[in-house]
Amino acid sequence: MISPVSRRLLFVHAHPDDESITTGASIARYAAEGAEVTVVTCTLGEEGEVMADLGELEGLRAHTADQLGGYRVHELMAACAALGVSRHRYLGGLGRWRDSGMAGTPSASHPRAFTGGSVAEQAAQLGELLDEVQPQVVVTYDAFGGYGHPDHIRAHDITMAAATRAGSVQRVFHTVAPRGAVRAGLAALRADDPVFDVPEDDDLPTTPDEEITTVLDVAAYLPAKLAALRAHATQLAVVDGDVPYFALTNEIAQPILARDSFVLAHGPAEGAEHDLFGGL
Repeated sequence: MISPVSRRLLFVHAHPDDESITTGASIARYAAEGAEVTVVTCTLGEEGEVMADLGELEGLRAHTADQLGGYRVHELMAACAALGVSRHRYLGGLGRWRDSGMAGTPSASHPRAFTGGSVAEQAAQLGELLDEVQPQVVVTYDAFGGYGHPDHIRAHDITMAAATRAGSVQRVFHTVAPRGAVRAGLAALRADDPVFDVPEDDDLPTTPDEEITTVLDVAAYLPAKLAALRAHATQLAVVDGDVPYFALTNEIAQPILARDSFVLAHGPAEGAEHDLFGGL
């Protein structure tokens, strides 16, 4: 069995803020337990929109995308500090790959667009990081990228290509949103009269509960996740009440859950029901 101090966990995310939104509490949990946690971010999130009500940051709405990417570097640093991340890396180095935006937009044709790059080159870059860090467990998105963003899908593709052939990696997980818990969270938000709009149950992409293999209790680490989310002030707003939630620039409320859910994509299942390292 891998001792807590020998545990090494690597997360692959597409843009700054993805690490906090999807896996922030899990990162904080394992960091607090003594694991070495590495976050790899594939782009600077240059195409992210900016929250409308930012006070002194309102001027960022007039910035070019590349200027926003530079600002988001600092937001990511603050978020990683809040979560206790041991080390952070940009795929291929800072600024090598650029936020592709959504399919069909001009940003997708940028010379450095993440989705326009070579899958083989990007997988090799990630492979070098895996060789450096030697994680036993790797986490990224599912084949749909969680909600269909092309950069998330590309992050999935290169992670599955690199991690499944890395010598140290024993398990690969996909971070997912559990259908039952999300629907329960939305119902609680509707009863709580939130500031932002609450979507219908099927408006948020979710994974059927029966497909989920691993559920982590992360309730104790929600304060760290909330702090990390607040670090990404250009991208989202956080409301911390009886039912904590956040909203992106679309001003749609999303519940912050006390459990993180995953689907095991590679490696042994025994022991993984409630611990990414369980049974290893």
